[in-house]
Amino acid sequence: MEYIKIGRVVTTHGIKGEIRILSDFKYKDKVFAKGSILYLGEEKLAVTINNHRVHKNYNMVLLDGYDNINQVLNFKGKNVYINKDEFNFDSYIDEELIGFDVIMNDKIIGKIYNIIKIPNNSLFEIKDNEKLFYIPNNSELIIKIDFKNKILYMKFIEGLV
Repeated sequence: MEYIKIGRVVTTHGIKGEIRILSDFKYKDKVFAKGSILYLGEEKLAVTINNHRVHKNYNMVLLDGYDNINQVLNFKGKNVYINKDEFNFDSYIDEELIGFDVIMNDKIIGKIYNIIKIPNNSLFEIKDNEKLFYIPNNSELIIKIDFKNKILYMKFIEGLV
Protein backbone atom coordinates (compact mmCIF):
# COMPACT_ATOMS: atom_id res chain seq x y z
CA MET A 1 0.00 0.00 0.00
CA GLU A 2 1.15 3.50 -0.79
CA TYR A 3 -0.28 6.01 1.67
CA ILE A 4 -0.65 9.65 0.68
CA LYS A 5 -1.32 12.37 3.25
CA ILE A 6 -4.39 14.36 2.25
CA GLY A 7 -5.05 16.45 5.35
CA ARG A 8 -5.36 16.64 9.11
CA VAL A 9 -8.19 16.29 11.62
CA VAL A 10 -8.36 19.69 13.29
CA THR A 11 -11.25 19.08 15.68
CA THR A 12 -14.63 17.47 16.19
CA HIS A 13 -17.97 19.06 15.43
CA GLY A 14 -21.16 18.49 17.39
CA ILE A 15 -22.04 15.55 19.62
CA LYS A 16 -22.71 12.97 16.91
CA GLY A 17 -19.05 12.22 16.15
CA GLU A 18 -18.43 14.41 13.10
CA ILE A 19 -14.78 15.29 12.50
CA ARG A 20 -13.47 18.43 10.82
CA ILE A 21 -10.67 17.80 8.32
CA LEU A 22 -8.49 20.54 6.87
CA SER A 23 -7.33 19.47 3.42
CA ASP A 24 -5.98 21.17 0.33
CA PHE A 25 -5.79 17.91 -1.58
CA LYS A 26 -6.38 18.32 -5.31
CA TYR A 27 -8.92 15.46 -5.66
CA LYS A 28 -11.09 16.07 -2.58
CA ASP A 29 -14.25 15.28 -4.53
CA LYS A 30 -12.99 11.72 -5.16
CA VAL A 31 -11.62 10.86 -1.72
CA PHE A 32 -14.31 12.45 0.48
CA ALA A 33 -17.18 10.31 -0.76
CA LYS A 34 -19.48 7.91 1.07
CA GLY A 35 -17.83 4.50 1.28
CA SER A 36 -14.26 5.79 0.80
CA ILE A 37 -11.66 4.52 3.25
CA LEU A 38 -9.44 6.96 5.10
CA TYR A 39 -6.44 6.05 7.26
CA LEU A 40 -5.94 8.08 10.44
CA GLY A 41 -2.71 8.78 12.31
CA GLU A 42 0.67 7.13 12.07
CA GLU A 43 -0.92 3.77 12.93
CA LYS A 44 -3.09 4.15 9.78
CA LEU A 45 -6.40 3.21 11.43
CA ALA A 46 -8.80 2.36 8.58
CA VAL A 47 -12.17 4.16 8.78
CA THR A 48 -14.99 4.37 6.25
CA ILE A 49 -16.82 7.58 5.38
CA ASN A 50 -20.53 7.43 6.14
CA ASN A 51 -21.32 11.05 5.23
CA HIS A 52 -19.45 14.10 3.96
CA ARG A 53 -20.23 17.78 3.66
CA VAL A 54 -18.23 20.96 3.19
CA HIS A 55 -18.42 23.72 5.80
CA LYS A 56 -16.31 26.84 5.18
CA ASN A 57 -12.83 25.51 4.33
CA TYR A 58 -13.34 22.19 6.11
CA ASN A 59 -14.44 18.72 5.07
CA MET A 60 -16.92 17.52 7.67
CA VAL A 61 -16.94 13.73 7.86
CA LEU A 62 -19.06 11.19 9.73
CA LEU A 63 -17.43 7.76 10.00
CA ASP A 64 -19.11 4.35 10.01
CA GLY A 65 -19.26 2.98 13.54
CA TYR A 66 -18.45 6.33 15.18
CA ASP A 67 -21.62 8.08 16.28
CA ASN A 68 -20.52 9.85 19.46
CA ILE A 69 -18.08 12.70 20.09
CA ASN A 70 -16.29 10.63 22.74
CA GLN A 71 -15.36 8.03 20.10
CA VAL A 72 -13.64 10.56 17.82
CA LEU A 73 -11.95 12.92 20.31
CA ASN A 74 -8.67 10.99 20.04
CA PHE A 75 -8.57 11.67 16.27
CA LYS A 76 -7.89 15.41 16.84
CA GLY A 77 -4.52 16.43 15.41
CA LYS A 78 -4.00 13.20 13.48
CA ASN A 79 -3.00 13.18 9.84
CA VAL A 80 -5.43 11.74 7.30
CA TYR A 81 -4.15 9.41 4.58
CA ILE A 82 -5.55 7.50 1.62
CA ASN A 83 -4.26 4.39 -0.09
CA LYS A 84 -3.32 5.54 -3.60
CA ASP A 85 -4.15 2.11 -5.03
CA GLU A 86 -7.83 2.53 -4.08
CA PHE A 87 -8.30 5.59 -6.31
CA ASN A 88 -7.82 6.35 -9.98
CA PHE A 89 -6.30 9.79 -10.53
CA ASP A 90 -5.69 11.48 -13.89
CA SER A 91 -2.01 12.20 -13.25
CA TYR A 92 0.54 12.02 -10.49
CA ILE A 93 -0.33 13.62 -7.18
CA ASP A 94 1.97 16.30 -5.78
CA GLU A 95 2.06 14.54 -2.40
CA GLU A 96 3.61 11.48 -4.08
CA LEU A 97 6.79 13.51 -4.60
CA ILE A 98 7.48 13.92 -0.87
CA GLY A 99 10.76 12.14 -0.12
CA PHE A 100 12.08 12.43 -3.69
CA ASP A 101 15.66 13.60 -4.26
CA VAL A 102 15.83 16.81 -6.31
CA ILE A 103 18.57 17.04 -8.93
CA MET A 104 19.71 20.26 -10.65
CA ASN A 105 22.81 20.44 -12.84
CA ASP A 106 23.53 16.75 -12.19
CA LYS A 107 23.82 17.17 -8.42
CA ILE A 108 21.40 16.45 -5.60
CA ILE A 109 20.28 19.68 -3.95
CA GLY A 110 18.08 18.03 -1.30
CA LYS A 111 14.90 16.05 -0.68
CA ILE A 112 11.32 17.22 -1.00
CA TYR A 113 10.23 17.48 2.61
CA ASN A 114 6.77 18.96 2.16
CA ILE A 115 4.51 20.62 -0.38
CA ILE A 116 3.11 24.02 0.56
CA LYS A 117 -0.14 25.01 -1.14
CA ILE A 118 -0.53 28.66 -2.06
CA PRO A 119 -3.30 30.24 -4.11
CA ASN A 120 -3.06 29.01 -7.73
CA ASN A 121 0.16 27.03 -7.18
CA SER A 122 2.31 25.12 -4.72
CA LEU A 123 5.90 25.13 -3.51
CA PHE A 124 8.31 22.26 -2.94
CA GLU A 125 9.81 22.58 0.53
CA ILE A 126 13.29 21.12 0.09
CA LYS A 127 15.69 20.16 2.87
CA ASP A 128 19.35 19.50 2.57
CA ASN A 129 21.75 18.92 5.48
CA GLU A 130 22.11 22.60 6.28
CA LYS A 131 19.08 24.55 5.15
CA LEU A 132 15.47 24.60 4.07
CA PHE A 133 14.41 26.32 0.86
CA TYR A 134 11.47 26.55 -1.51
CA ILE A 135 11.13 26.00 -5.25
CA PRO A 136 7.91 26.60 -7.21
CA ASN A 137 6.09 23.48 -8.34
CA ASN A 138 6.02 24.54 -11.95
CA SER A 139 5.78 22.13 -14.88
CA GLU A 140 8.18 24.32 -16.87
CA LEU A 141 10.90 23.74 -14.26
CA ILE A 142 10.41 19.96 -14.06
CA ILE A 143 12.47 18.07 -16.61
CA LYS A 144 11.63 14.53 -15.60
CA ILE A 145 10.16 12.56 -12.68
CA ASP A 146 11.68 9.14 -12.00
CA PHE A 147 9.11 7.38 -9.79
CA LYS A 148 11.11 4.15 -9.67
CA ASN A 149 14.23 5.76 -8.16
CA LYS A 150 12.35 8.61 -6.43
CA ILE A 151 14.19 11.40 -8.24
CA LEU A 152 12.87 14.73 -9.54
CA TYR A 153 15.01 16.38 -12.22
CA MET A 154 14.62 20.16 -12.44
CA LYS A 155 16.01 22.90 -14.69
CA PHE A 156 18.71 25.05 -13.17
CA ILE A 157 17.80 28.70 -12.88
CA GLU A 158 20.40 31.11 -11.51
CA GLY A 159 19.38 32.43 -8.10
CA LEU A 160 16.63 29.85 -7.54
CA VAL A 161 18.65 27.84 -5.03
